[in-house]
Amino acid sequence: MDTRGSVAVVCGGASGLGHATARRLVTDGARVTIVDLPTSDGPAAARELGARFVAADVTDEDQLAAAFDEAEEDGPLRTLVHTAGRGVRIRVLDKEGRAGSLADFEAVVRLNVIGSFNGLRLAAERIAKHDPIGDERGVVILTASVAAYEGQIGQMAYSPAKAAIVGMTITAARDLASRQIRVCTIAPGMFDTPLFAKLRDDVQESLRASIPHPRRMGQPDEYAALASHIVANPYLNGETIRLDGAIRMAPR
Repeated sequence: MDTRGSVAVVCGGASGLGHATARRLVTDGARVTIVDLPTSDGPAAARELGARFVAADVTDEDQLAAAFDEAEEDGPLRTLVHTAGRGVRIRVLDKEGRAGSLADFEAVVRLNVIGSFNGLRLAAERIAKHDPIGDERGVVILTASVAAYEGQIGQMAYSPAKAAIVGMTITAARDLASRQIRVCTIAPGMFDTPLFAKLRDDVQESLRASIPHPRRMGQPDEYAALASHIVANPYLNGETIRLDGAIRMAPR
């Protein structure tokens, strides 16, 4: 997919993986709209890149639909990269033997699963209305995690939420094939993002040491490079790609 002159939306694009991807898509010639919470650094991030910013909660149907509509003021939507997501520490039972929080579990599933499906369906609805470019109309890239495969203790909500995104990838790709819309997912490992920077130094060092090669955290630009390649490569479809330096997460 040639993104030049078309619109790309990056949900969660105010920081981290999303911001790096927005920058890469601008470089690739797309007209980028960053969608993030009103409390985010989205306005500053958009000004830096020469992009548009629209405040929206990805789990809110009306807000996200309005954000896509505003993005299309710059042209036809062809690309969605959805990076919005988070986790909180939840165990089945805590140290005192009390059941894990159902409210926290629901919140993590809502943001990661409901938010991803909301972005996928609303973007696909718009992409499907545009004429094809060659053999395709557009592409949607979702974001899972290696936790979808090797959930650690404390990831009782995050791991199944990300696994659900992996599960919807091939299903969505097959569903949208007749519309000439591709769907892929990136499953990052340990990345140097603002969330990682909040960890204690000893925890950061331990995590770095667990990565086989290269023995360091992934850089947001490396995620962005893979997203850009997925957009550009028309034969990538229905696949979840691990981007993790060959890490396989330990139980804790």
